[in-house]
Amino acid sequence: MEKCRVCGEKSPLISSALRVCGECIKARPEDALPHAMRAHERSRAVFGLPPAPPRAERGVRCPLCAHECIIAEGEKGYCGLRRNENNRLLDLARKEGVVECYYDPLPTNCVAAWCCAGCTGAGYPRYAYSSRGPEIGYKNLAVFYGSCTYDCLFCQNWHYRENTRTLSPRMTPQQLADHVDEKTSCICYFGGDPSSQAMHAIKTSKLAAERAGDRILRICFESNGNFSKWALRKVAEISLDSGGCIKFDLKAWDEGLNIALCGVSNKATLRNFEALAGYMEKRGDPPFLVASTLLVPGYVDAEEVGRIAEFVAHLSPEIPYSLLAFHPQYKMQDLPTSSWKEARECLAAAEKHLVNVRLGNVHLLS
Repeated sequence: MEKCRVCGEKSPLISSALRVCGECIKARPEDALPHAMRAHERSRAVFGLPPAPPRAERGVRCPLCAHECIIAEGEKGYCGLRRNENNRLLDLARKEGVVECYYDPLPTNCVAAWCCAGCTGAGYPRYAYSSRGPEIGYKNLAVFYGSCTYDCLFCQNWHYRENTRTLSPRMTPQQLADHVDEKTSCICYFGGDPSSQAMHAIKTSKLAAERAGDRILRICFESNGNFSKWALRKVAEISLDSGGCIKFDLKAWDEGLNIALCGVSNKATLRNFEALAGYMEKRGDPPFLVASTLLVPGYVDAEEVGRIAEFVAHLSPEIPYSLLAFHPQYKMQDLPTSSWKEARECLAAAEKHLVNVRLGNVHLLS
């Protein structure tokens, strides 16, 4: 049982990595966040990554994600894929992305599977092959990017950091697009996160669409939402036109809590989510924008979920919202799985504001 370094309370819901409780993070961030940030420093040092988005007094600015790192000579940006060499920005993944892929038969366990075209028939016949239920016999090309613009201490795909460190495996956009065959009806970019390699995903999407021709090929992005403004516009257009969806994982509402859990602010994510909501009127079914939140015990509770849901509902109460049960991972393995009690409280808090809420990963609930 861990003791909070700020208030002194002991609880099984305090992560030994963070060393502070959720309440102190939100109420006393000036005291709590230094403890949490040391966890991120330790986590990232193992993989040779900077502890925070660099803000060098003298350096080159990277415009490729919302962090807009200012990188000193010889140093790396936050994602680990950009470097300042001789005062010029070197993109280590410009020609070959740090990426791997695999086929996932439909229906998938995607966070939006309960409302997307490929698993429900929404948008048939323009965006789906089946009018009822999943597209049996078709598959999703799951594209895993080996880099990220967040540093979530509960990350289930934490091994992406090793891909960043070794810059492998690698593929050009053409090599990745060549994996699209006649039975591929959707592509989903995730990771890691596509926001750190958005240019590669955008190029791949164009080539894949050309390869598919008149066939249905939905293109989806599952992300923390930390895209640059120019990349956000591009991915929005790609998903909108193809019948795909954009899934933002809204980790927290409180900025301090997002920093403690994920290493960085959530301001860009919330701003980008709001911008994407403006595209929704251009397409009805299937849903264009989907939100999700992981219910981290002791940190992301019903109050936090309620505030996220209220923000989403302000944009549109019709936006699908998925609440995901927590399983101990990476640096937060000492926390318990989400309980049924916590999940029901969070579900009720979300349903006060939204009409399309789902509880996922229920098999993990204790």
